Amino acid sequence: MSPHTVDTYGDKAAYDRATAHLDAPLAVVDLRAFDANAADLVRRSKGKPVRVASKSVRCRALLERVLARDGFAGIMSFTLAESLWLARSGFTDILLAYPSADRAGFAELTADPELAAAVTVMADDPAQLDLIDAARPAGGAGAEVRVCLELDTSYRLVGGRVRIGARRSPLRTPAQLAALARSVVGRPGFRLVGLMAYEGHVAGVGDEVAGKPVFSRAIRVMQAAARKELAQRRWEAVRAVRAVAPRLEFVNGGGTGSVQHTAAEAAVTEIAAGSGLYVPRLFDNFRSFSGRPAALFAQPVVRRPGPGVVTVLGGGYPASGVAGADRLPVPYLPAGLRYDPQEGPGEVQTPLLGPAADGLRTGDKVWFRHAKAGELCERFTELQLIDGDRVVGTVPTYRGEGHAFL
Repeated sequence: MSPHTVDTYGDKAAYDRATAHLDAPLAVVDLRAFDANAADLVRRSKGKPVRVASKSVRCRALLERVLARDGFAGIMSFTLAESLWLARSGFTDILLAYPSADRAGFAELTADPELAAAVTVMADDPAQLDLIDAARPAGGAGAEVRVCLELDTSYRLVGGRVRIGARRSPLRTPAQLAALARSVVGRPGFRLVGLMAYEGHVAGVGDEVAGKPVFSRAIRVMQAAARKELAQRRWEAVRAVRAVAPRLEFVNGGGTGSVQHTAAEAAVTEIAAGSGLYVPRLFDNFRSFSGRPAALFAQPVVRRPGPGVVTVLGGGYPASGVAGADRLPVPYLPAGLRYDPQEGPGEVQTPLLGPAADGLRTGDKVWFRHAKAGELCERFTELQLIDGDRVVGTVPTYRGEGHAFL
């Protein structure tokens, strides 16, 4: 097996048997693959707890399932409204990974000490704290708000003129973080509890891309240099912030593709990961681990235009990010299907080409993998939970519970 080959727990026959009583379109999660992926994340985290990124799961039942396992602790949420909903649902230790401008949400948070104790908000600018204060109950009172600061992790070259990595926090140096830490600590109604640094250019970029050996080697060289630079800067940033807030509760870092590297840093106390539970197609190209595709969706064959061609209903579910072929879902089972280059995956119909098409009949299911993880759940109201060749449960997605947070 090549380093980036994805081990498969299920097969088309098993998925077809499990869902024979259900019409497509539908989405499934293979629980054996999901649990194996969870175990692998814990193994790679080397004893440090894994905080689950909810945007990559978007299903309360599966968040509960993974958090019941040893090695997982806490949720990394993506909006304030989601954070408050999860807290009201009984989840605790929720880290909101992105700054918010949700004034109504902050009014709820500051008016309820129980919610405020369960949710930690993200900040990288005093203006974000001003917005929270403006939302407090009349008189400026209200619950104490837990705050986490975010460190910019991007790798800079040529004196900063070249940037590799996402544009996130403006806080890059230990001194900048310490200055904002002093602002939080000295401000009534806030408590500084954490520091976060997400190295997306390492955690989310595969380093063994099939058919691109030179490109893959360049990625590995870049990532090795970026990890070294960030480890030193993160350690210095943590030391600077702890000098201001000695009781800092956590330092969060990592992502599915960098779990083992980030866990090796002494300054990091916990790892964030979520995509590694479903293993979408963007995570096929890593040398350091092989995941098992756990989240799939099926579309029905509705036409047979000619030899070597079938048409399935819908399937045009592109993922966010820079538009390109890598953001499209891929036909997965049966193997050997590909898109018509003149059409691609369509809003209402999708032609698929290849010898495997001749073995499909009208009504058969074609199984796909999404490019990213949780975004699949924005297309479906429920997930069929599969164990072997049986559906053992049906659970709602966020959308199925009536929520579209983004």
